[in-house]
Amino acid sequence: MKIGIVCYPTFGGSGVVATELGIGLAKKGYKIHFITYSQPTRLDFFNENLFYHEVNIRSYPLFKFPPYELALASKMVDVVKYEKLDILHVHYAIPHASAALLAKQILKTQGIDIPVITTLHGTDITLVGKDPSYEPVVTYSINQSDGVTSVSEDLKKDTYKHFNITREIEVIPNFIDLEKFKKQRKDHFKTAICPNGEKLIVHTSNFRKVKRIDDVVKVFHKIQQIIPSRLLLVGDGPERDGIEALCRELGISEDVRFLGKLEAVQEVLSVADLFLMPSEKESFGLAALEAMACEVPVISSNAGGIPELNINGVTGFNSNIGDIEDMTKNALHVLSEDNLQTFKTNALLRAQEFDVTNILPQYEAFYNKVHAEVMATQKV
Repeated sequence: MKIGIVCYPTFGGSGVVATELGIGLAKKGYKIHFITYSQPTRLDFFNENLFYHEVNIRSYPLFKFPPYELALASKMVDVVKYEKLDILHVHYAIPHASAALLAKQILKTQGIDIPVITTLHGTDITLVGKDPSYEPVVTYSINQSDGVTSVSEDLKKDTYKHFNITREIEVIPNFIDLEKFKKQRKDHFKTAICPNGEKLIVHTSNFRKVKRIDDVVKVFHKIQQIIPSRLLLVGDGPERDGIEALCRELGISEDVRFLGKLEAVQEVLSVADLFLMPSEKESFGLAALEAMACEVPVISSNAGGIPELNINGVTGFNSNIGDIEDMTKNALHVLSEDNLQTFKTNALLRAQEFDVTNILPQYEAFYNKVHAEVMATQKV
């Protein structure tokens, strides 16, 4: 089967999952064609079944903003026709699903019926989609797709709650490649950061307000008063300046390091003792899964789909959003010498349930089901 994958080629969760999905499918012999405006961050070109098609965006004086959606739809038409694709799998409702449906209509006039599968990842529903100026397009794009998946039960419920959706949504959770994300021997790194045996706490995100990084710092500050520890913040974004100011205000700047964006985040996670994710909203919590795969327990909020991944009292703990005291209490419980190894072991066992080898067959089955349904409709 030849599959076109459309995604954002960035460090964000949707782009990472889409890229890893394509890589996994390519290893199994599928021909995977990525269609986007730049090379996806994690795309590996050493596989003969992986292809990349760049969407060229031209600026014209007539347009205030470059018409990316039109350029993307045109590129999809071109790739489907000349590569003879069997399915288009688009990640994120806008603009990818809407562009794919435009491409589908154009191709129909040329005698080609291409099935379109849309995967919902989170902010395309919980943030962008709820904007009244986009809601009609999101609703139409979901209902007109030939198949729709979401990355968690919570996101599925949220979609039905806020949109007039008539199509069935199938939950296929995010996944991880445990060959890539696993605990590595980085003892020298741990010694360099924690020379006196301090506990190492990590947070990774895009530093947006919804990630509540100020809560990360406040929880760390309270932990540090009981257990000697250090904090690593991986990522970057609009909240960084404010977080740096908060660290100075609390007098903990010497114990907090900002590492910026890292591609090999598993090297940092390999030496961590605890992962903090106090987000206000998470459709799944891919960063937490990456931590768990590296044997790192998670202290998180109970927002969105996180409790579906982080099992309370087993792989870590979930607290109400903004409950600094409860998160601190739970963190101290996990970090105690009597408990830490058990939580680390449980975190890995849970992550193994989301290994790509377990989730990939769910996508394969869904592709075959949707493709068969569309082909059957053609024959009627």
